[in-house]
Amino acid sequence: MRIGELARQTGATRRALRLYESHGLLTADRGSNGYRHYGAAATRKVANIRRLQAAGFTLAEIADFLPCLDGDLTAVCPASAPTIARKLAAVQRELDALTVLRDRLAGLLDHAAEPARSA
Repeated sequence: MRIGELARQTGATRRALRLYESHGLLTADRGSNGYRHYGAAATRKVANIRRLQAAGFTLAEIADFLPCLDGDLTAVCPASAPTIARKLAAVQRELDALTVLRDRLAGLLDHAAEPARSA
């Protein structure tokens, strides 16, 4: 199928598909006219790429999933386990930092409300 058809089937833009290709996540054959032609597996691959992006993975991180992009991503792909662990640790660090920030802001708000209570 050509790039327009793949875009329609997956909801991805043509620009996104070309970007996935530039990152080595998607491959296409070229016709004599220079048009890209994608195989049937491209639909699932693009759906998986988009699912991983929605989960917060960058295209560089998604490259670690490459051996599994043609299949079902509901099971952890052994090649991607270290990437998932790194992403989980990064998310936990962000949560910890946000918790500290939340506690500081709550403390400031409590402190700001104290003079109003004693008046």
